Amino acid sequence: MQNPDAQAKALIGQEYAPKPPPPAERPHVQATDYCSKQFGPLVVAFVGLPARGKTVTGNKLARYLNWTGETAKVFVASEYRRKLVDRYDSHDLFRADNMEAMAIRRKSSVSAMEDATHWLNNEGNIAILDATNTTRDHRQAVYNYFVSQLGFKLLFVEFVVEDEEILSRNIKEVLMNSPDYKDMAMEKALDDFEQKVQHYMEQYETMSSSQDKLYSFLRILNQGEDITSHKVRGHLETKVQTFLTNFSPTPKTLYFSRHGESENNVLGKIGGDADLSPRGQQYGLSLARHMNAQNIPNLHVWTSELRRTKQTAEGINASIQHLAPLNELDAGVCEGLTYEEMADKYPQEFAWRDQDKLRYRYPWGESYVDIMSRLEPVLLELEHEEHVLVVSHQAILRCVLGYFLNKKPEELPYINVPLHTIIKMTTEGYSCRLEFIKLPVECVDTYRQQPKNCSTSRTSKDALLTVPSHFESLNFWQVNGTHRPLIEQH
Repeated sequence: MQNPDAQAKALIGQEYAPKPPPPAERPHVQATDYCSKQFGPLVVAFVGLPARGKTVTGNKLARYLNWTGETAKVFVASEYRRKLVDRYDSHDLFRADNMEAMAIRRKSSVSAMEDATHWLNNEGNIAILDATNTTRDHRQAVYNYFVSQLGFKLLFVEFVVEDEEILSRNIKEVLMNSPDYKDMAMEKALDDFEQKVQHYMEQYETMSSSQDKLYSFLRILNQGEDITSHKVRGHLETKVQTFLTNFSPTPKTLYFSRHGESENNVLGKIGGDADLSPRGQQYGLSLARHMNAQNIPNLHVWTSELRRTKQTAEGINASIQHLAPLNELDAGVCEGLTYEEMADKYPQEFAWRDQDKLRYRYPWGESYVDIMSRLEPVLLELEHEEHVLVVSHQAILRCVLGYFLNKKPEELPYINVPLHTIIKMTTEGYSCRLEFIKLPVECVDTYRQQPKNCSTSRTSKDALLTVPSHFESLNFWQVNGTHRPLIEQH
């Protein structure tokens, strides 16, 4: 005869089982084991105790997937639980013998799964289910719903932490950022959290290839120290695996800088492989003094293959690598032209670029979308590296910073990355904090806002309205002891 607790759990499971979507929303696939199919929506379901890095990883995974052309979204079960519970009181909410609380948690899990289903059927192709999913029965229910009923693909990802230092850091981050503990004293919050984890541990069943033969899953130990892969195949699944094998959620600091002012910057010319101007050389010396004085352990410097970045970084006491993906956006037939010359010679191209700067591709050149694609291996490296200084170019750093700041693609071409400025980026959970360190070396301003009039029939004056000021000669400081006037369009 079934014991009362088991009967209660069975009733809860029946009452709060996920409901299939209406027929109009269901995918047109046969309800079979979709894990063996090539195409279809993917659900990435997390498994693991609290403070194992699931939430940070989920948000960063979604950011990466969206960057690479997928449409991903995170569904956090605890956020659904907070909608059902006005105020978190104690760890009793997570006790296995608390049937009322179990019903609340089961209902929140079901709501997350149903919302993920609706979203996959109408908007996206990858849903990330950020939940504990600690028991085999619960994982079987997740599998039955998404795979057997709906025909979606499903990848479990289990997070295991045995390293006490990592665990201590994760717990501290949870206590500082979780809404559950925002009004609770730190000592009481820590005690409550430890008892909450204990309740989960009493029920927790880890994943293994012998016990979970049916499922596709990854098992990540100590934030990437060891990764086990079981039956992971398919384009979307391997893309998820690629990110997770490169990502490290530990806090890190990275540094970014454009090259020093180049001769082409002074003249207002696009692209090219120019040398640094005298002021750009001065910035290179200032940058080296600043970075060398920091005594950053194991500092690595990455530059593009172009002269101006190499010259900027040559005085820094660190290993230096020159990487082709960090080369500036190729302006094709417009390389070496000023904006004024481009507007005069290719007025239609100039207008098209202003209309859609993200997707516009220079004739025989590149677009921002192109450089987003070639930057992918660099971004994956930066996900697990720390103490790196990247010396690159305006368009490249717009994309790199936009990635870490989770900007929309359309925002990337208008992120301001000034010359002669070090950008120090510190990761904090799944967000980033930027510090702009302006070094005291004068330079031109190369930032150009999108003009209001982007029509192909606009006047030359309207086309050049937001073009940044520049000089007409490299020897601007030597003319009768005064500066030669800037060429200004606005």
